[in-house]
Amino acid sequence: MTRPLSGGRSAAPGDMTPPPGSGAVDAVEVIVDLLSGVEDAAAPEAFYDRLCEAVCRVTSMERAVIFCYDSARRRVLAAGSHRIEQELFADMHVSVESTPLAQRALSEDRVVEVAGNFEHELPAEYAGMLRDSQLACTPMVAGGLWVGVILSDRPPHLPPLEDPERHALWTLGKTAALATVARIATSQGEKSKQLEQRIDLARDIHEQVVQRLFGVSLALSGEGQLDAESQQRCAEEIQGALADLRAAVQRPLARAPRSTQTTLAEELERLASQSDLGVVLEEGDPQTVPADLEPLAQSVLAEAVRNAYKHATPTRVGVRILHADGAFVLEVTNDGIRGHSRHSGMGLRLAALEALGAAGVVEFGKRGPDLWQVRLAVPDERR
Repeated sequence: MTRPLSGGRSAAPGDMTPPPGSGAVDAVEVIVDLLSGVEDAAAPEAFYDRLCEAVCRVTSMERAVIFCYDSARRRVLAAGSHRIEQELFADMHVSVESTPLAQRALSEDRVVEVAGNFEHELPAEYAGMLRDSQLACTPMVAGGLWVGVILSDRPPHLPPLEDPERHALWTLGKTAALATVARIATSQGEKSKQLEQRIDLARDIHEQVVQRLFGVSLALSGEGQLDAESQQRCAEEIQGALADLRAAVQRPLARAPRSTQTTLAEELERLASQSDLGVVLEEGDPQTVPADLEPLAQSVLAEAVRNAYKHATPTRVGVRILHADGAFVLEVTNDGIRGHSRHSGMGLRLAALEALGAAGVVEFGKRGPDLWQVRLAVPDERR
């Protein structure tokens, strides 16, 4: 059993509390120890929960929550927590502009402390949860990049933070930012490798399939009727092209759908609650989405909504969920197309490759003078 930093809480039996030393060293040692216990590197919630736990183990803080920007959902989310339910923050909307406390911490790259009155520092729903406590906002900044913030609190009777503990918090925030950036870089590296594999797939399809079909088209477009031998040769070429295509799409190159902790129904409800997005469920029941297709459906929905606001100025984004002819179908349409045409983004093209892994297809394009549609169709033998 070793003593905590000045003002810190006593370690519970079994805690792997670091030996006494500088706050920075303690913080780094504890964060390395905690993160090494995250067995599933693909689970970001475990990663951030451990970071919050590190804050409470190294300092006198009792509860902690990490907020990070989620590019897929285009908003700030509670990414992890310790000793407070993360679900409490699920429906809350927060930004740097609505949280002056976080804005100061990030722009000045320092730990900002407030006590008692949080009404002018946090959104109203947060302020009501933190009465009678001391609050610290720790920036997560790396190389000028604002990664997020760590909000932590402790009882009001404790004295103000001293410099060693404040520096320990700052060090934890800096280390957390570096670890997060490293995870992002690793993910980007994996995506780059997957992109190279998909380029190889496209090249193979072009060389093995398209060229065969091109030769058949030339034969069929010639003058006069083909003799029996030529017809047989064309049939063999088409069968060979189909076999090559089938072998190509069965290669494990389509990106695996990311694991998800939510459902399409919950995502639609969340998007519909944001009045500025104009997302409306026009037809179907999101509860009927097959469980194994949830990640793919959510991925297509997210890409469709993101592209709608990136490439158009929509007033309405309509969603339809259908089950027809033995297939699950998700359709997302938006108005407000800019100009005469609109090109799809890389995200939709990758989603199309992802759909191939489920023997499905993603189609996208104009459906009228002012309407763009994204359509996912996947075989569903259960219906």
